[in-house]
Parts: sequence; C-alpha cells; structure tokens
Amino acid sequence: MTVQTELIRGAGPVAVLQLLAGREMYGYELIGALDERTSGVLALGQSTLYPMLYHMERKGLIRARWRRAVSGRRRKYYGVTAAGDAALQRYRDEWRDLFGAMSDLGLLNAGARQ
Repeated sequence: MTVQTELIRGAGPVAVLQLLAGREMYGYELIGALDERTSGVLALGQSTLYPMLYHMERKGLIRARWRRAVSGRRRKYYGVTAAGDAALQRYRDEWRDLFGAMSDLGLLNAGARQ
C-alpha cells in the first residue's frame, strides 16, 4: 500500500521516535525496521529519512553519536532525548485522539458506509 507523502510527513517522525524509544539505531537499521514493522506502509528511503533525522536532531528530539558496530564499522546511532520522550507521549495522545475521531466517523471500520 502506498501512503501519500503528506501523511508520511506527519507519521514518520512519530514512528522514528517510537522505534528509538526502544533502543538506539543507525539510519539504515531504522529504514529496515520501519519497512518491516509497518509491512512496507512506512518504507522510507535514505533521501527521506536522513533529512528527517537531521531535523529531529536540530529540534532536540533525538541525539546522534558515533559507535562501532559489531562488524567493526563506525556508524552514527540515534537515540531519543528527554525532550523526544515528552514529544512522543504528546504524539501518542494526539494520534489516539485522531484515530478515535476517524473511527467515530466510520473511516476505520472495514466496509463501513456513512
């Protein structure tokens, strides 16, 4: 399923924060996790993910640090900051409200006609 760019713009940073709340990840690992965990719905390419990460880092939601991976290769790992944790909680509440409203409209009920 292909999701419009406007929807991904809103969902992408929230999804990234949610994944990074579990553990630090490097960019390519995030791309794979988003693709796998969302069955391809939030499959982001490098040209979308990295500008998003840089923007989130500038906003203080995530931090980056260089580490050596098991392979010995240096990689830039991203993790959530305290401000990112707080933002993630707000986003969760907002998404819950949005999905509740859409459900009330019948949009999320399979086959519903309103």
